[in-house]
Amino acid sequence: MIVEDEPFLAEAIRAGLRLEAIASDIAGDGGTALELLSVNAYDIAVLDRDIPGPSGDEIAEHVVASGSGMPILMLTAADRIDDKASGFGLGADDYLTKPFELRELVLRLRALDRRRAHSRPPVREIAGLRLDPFRREVYRDGRYVALTRKQFAVLEVLVAAEGGVVSAEELLERAWDENADPFTNAVRITVSALRKRLGEPWIIATVPGSGYRIDARPEAGHGEGRG
Repeated sequence: MIVEDEPFLAEAIRAGLRLEAIASDIAGDGGTALELLSVNAYDIAVLDRDIPGPSGDEIAEHVVASGSGMPILMLTAADRIDDKASGFGLGADDYLTKPFELRELVLRLRALDRRRAHSRPPVREIAGLRLDPFRREVYRDGRYVALTRKQFAVLEVLVAAEGGVVSAEELLERAWDENADPFTNAVRITVSALRKRLGEPWIIATVPGSGYRIDARPEAGHGEGRG
């Protein structure tokens, strides 16, 4: 979640993150941020401190009090050492001052995500798939598979579910952003293309009426043709 009251900057950040296969929602004020937090489970909050409505500091306190463990990266023009000290005191996990380079923001977000997921192995393996989220690489039975950013994002969500069913709605929420049309067929098209990239036997199974999952015992042709 990006909490930033400057629309141009917020959209620029979201566009840059999208190129890195990171989906994000934007809140232009504290009230919207609290509303989004009440209905969505975010991996990380990128938080400006000086925003309308409940301040960024109040949003940080809310996140910490919720016990969600969601990392907070404060992205703000408040660059004095006292500002940084108070930010960390409120529960910020990282602090980046404006102006900033988008590449540095991405690197910091990746680092926070690795720390958040420290209990999970950095490289995931299931049913002959090997997915390295840091290097953005995928191998199947030792063969390198070149994927688009969106295909990688979808596969990452499916692999993280460890064989559990992931609905199309959840894939849309995790791999796209809030502006995605809930009636779009983008998920079906992306999963179909992903199956073909990974090759036979199809490893992504369609669970009718429920979603998709990684099939631990794939069979040739399984799942393809059902969307």
